[in-house]
Amino acid sequence: MYSGNSGNDAWLQRTLQAALTERWLSFRSWLYLFCQRCHGRADSDSWEPRGWRKACPQPFCPSYRKFARVLCLLLLGLLTWGVVYSIVGDDAAPGGPLFALATLAIAAHFAGWLASLANMPALIGMLLTGIVLQNAGVLSVDKRYAHVVADLRKVALVIILTRAGLDLDPQAMKNMKITVPKIGLIPWTVEAGIITITSWYFMGLPLIWGFLAGSIIAAVSPAVVVPCLFRLRGKGYGVAKGIPTLIIAIAGVDDAASVAIYGIVQSIMFSDDELWYQILQGPIAIVGGLGFGTLWGILARYVPEKGDPFMVPLRVMMLLGAGMISVFGSEQINLGGAGPLAVVAAAFVSCYFWQKDGWEVDDNPVATAFEIFWMIFEPILFGVTGTQIKLNELEGSLVYVGIGCLLAGIILRILVTVLVGVGSRLNLKEKIFIALACMAKATVQAALGPATLDKIDHQDPEAKRLADTVLMLCVLSILLTAPLGAIIIMFSGPKLLTRTRAPMQPPPPHRSRRPSIRDISIINELPDLEDCSSSTGVTTPAGGATTLSNGNAPCSPTEGVAVIGSAGSADSSNTVQGIAYNSHANQNETSSGTHR
Repeated sequence: MYSGNSGNDAWLQRTLQAALTERWLSFRSWLYLFCQRCHGRADSDSWEPRGWRKACPQPFCPSYRKFARVLCLLLLGLLTWGVVYSIVGDDAAPGGPLFALATLAIAAHFAGWLASLANMPALIGMLLTGIVLQNAGVLSVDKRYAHVVADLRKVALVIILTRAGLDLDPQAMKNMKITVPKIGLIPWTVEAGIITITSWYFMGLPLIWGFLAGSIIAAVSPAVVVPCLFRLRGKGYGVAKGIPTLIIAIAGVDDAASVAIYGIVQSIMFSDDELWYQILQGPIAIVGGLGFGTLWGILARYVPEKGDPFMVPLRVMMLLGAGMISVFGSEQINLGGAGPLAVVAAAFVSCYFWQKDGWEVDDNPVATAFEIFWMIFEPILFGVTGTQIKLNELEGSLVYVGIGCLLAGIILRILVTVLVGVGSRLNLKEKIFIALACMAKATVQAALGPATLDKIDHQDPEAKRLADTVLMLCVLSILLTAPLGAIIIMFSGPKLLTRTRAPMQPPPPHRSRRPSIRDISIINELPDLEDCSSSTGVTTPAGGATTLSNGNAPCSPTEGVAVIGSAGSADSSNTVQGIAYNSHANQNETSSGTHR
């Protein structure tokens, strides 16, 4: 009897131990994958203190490089807070308005990181953080610092537009000189017009206010589409015909148009000048902004001198200073639309001349500097925008009507984008993908949505209602389209885009950074969509001119042409003349053909 009980006890102990071991391994596997996802791609080999790996095993703990980076940022933050507290006193102490603003930015950055783990745009987490903290009564922006918040939004706008200008590939814009304006501006006009009409008819906004809202909402956000396109490009989708470059160019043109039109309309709305001058404000702003930006971009080629050892920081300060004086100065002379146009023009013209001097679009240190600026201002911009939304002041019916107006504009924009793509030599699936990718909203809406509140008389309840309605539409457009756009891009890309045989590889470790526009804006990665077809086979006869198997006009042998086989994948067995590759993935592309 005793031996039987002893055998049962041993069997039960072994079973319990096996179950615990299986559960621990399952938990350890889940924890391993979670930690690996949190820390991202492993860093290259770097110096580590003795015993670091034993004390902090990877991937459960970060590498020493990441730990040291976070610690450095923390120390810099504490030093900055100490300096500000020494200057302004109690306003920077815990409980003060400046301390609350800093807390909001840190919390928004952390929430954005959590959103990125779920493959969502980080800005969604940042925006929701501001909404939650404001409506939960945890913190709010003090009215005494409203002008500081407004100036921070303008600085963020300068950074957004400068990055948009620097990341436009001049060669790609030249190749798509008809396609980009056609697919960018015509759908933009349709969506802005639909928002204007529906907000006037269903929400009671005056036409001028509706057009103001439409000019903001019609902009496409690179902050949403770039990370998604980066992942698709890493798998080889859309590279052959340059779809990522086309979408980024469309987003840049849309953003410039939105900000310029918004500035012109706002200047007219709040202007006390004579009627004739108000009518001339639009042309004056366009000519003045483009003229100043072009001249400054030309100047930035020669000043500083390109052999100067301090060339990079000086060029960064040149563009940043020009952007600041353009935005702030144009408002002082009541030409709000001129400043944003000047920022984009200065950045684009500078990039054009720097590229001639040897700087590639995908390896521009000035653009990298502005990317760092954006990492700082992104959580501030979206967090502060979220605090402008007070849920107890919103009418439920107005929110539903606003969503309906936004959906009407988005659906019609998608249809118009597909229609105007006729003649661009894109196939139907690619047109649909471009139309879906251009539905995402975020950066311009967050920067300009609350800006009207800074202009109105807060003692006028009607003006405040109209400005709050515009802000509500902008925030709804972000919450509705940013996550939905990211999901649609990631799921529809493999279904709608052609995949090359050799997928793009990530950049080498010494150049690893956050996915940016420069990672997908590839010089000459695309054929001229307006001149030659790439949806069917391509053959190269002995004469050297590239002819099309569907009977279309021949292309120049120097055109960038990708060969698409009958199955839709890149055919590396054909002879292709003039293919250019991104510097990050030369070794992985098809080796046949001549590199430009």
